[in-house]
Amino acid sequence: MKIEVMIVEDDTRIAEINSRFTKKVEGFEVIAIATTGEQAIELLEIIQPQLVLLDVYLPDMKGTELIKSIRQTNPEIDIIMITAASEVDIVGHSLRSGVSDYIVKPVTFDRFKNSLENYQKKLEKLNYNENLSQDEIASLWRNSQQENSFVVGEEAPKGIDPLTLNKILNYLPQVKEEGITSEMLSKESGVSRSTARRYLEYLISQKKVYADLVYGNVGRPERRYFRTKHL
Repeated sequence: MKIEVMIVEDDTRIAEINSRFTKKVEGFEVIAIATTGEQAIELLEIIQPQLVLLDVYLPDMKGTELIKSIRQTNPEIDIIMITAASEVDIVGHSLRSGVSDYIVKPVTFDRFKNSLENYQKKLEKLNYNENLSQDEIASLWRNSQQENSFVVGEEAPKGIDPLTLNKILNYLPQVKEEGITSEMLSKESGVSRSTARRYLEYLISQKKVYADLVYGNVGRPERRYFRTKHL
């Protein structure tokens, strides 16, 4: 049986994209789309999806408020957050509320697919096994693979640490159209400016970012880094 999904997203364009993404992942079916929290609550009185894809910023309430309502009336429904919200209190509330995954916009199909497939695997383990091994139990709590994470192999140049690299990669989706400087990344990631620049230059070689000189108000050019389209 297919996993029935309800999408809660006030931007109809994004809701349609999420719907298309869902339909492209085998084993899932979109049965409803709600554009407000109230509409979602009304639909949940009629239908009972297995999974809700939920945005935080809705016109009539926050998604975190809707989570509370869902947990009170339909505790068996699972939730994946798909949102631009990255505030610590919202992320923390979602984590404590048992959200299955938290995807930060803009969303790539690979990240979306990875989240749904990981959820599907967890569901299968719970539905088709009477007992689970320690490794299987641990995997239920293991974080979903992040869209920008990858393991640096032996070919990585000296001075590139996998943990630091993945930390920077996971920050890149938050970089806006105006790009970022090594100084800005240094403040955001907690590494030194020289370290930030070294990793950004490495990511250019990996085609994860590209650089350009941008002239500021005082006329002095600064080197800015921009996300490539697939990030």
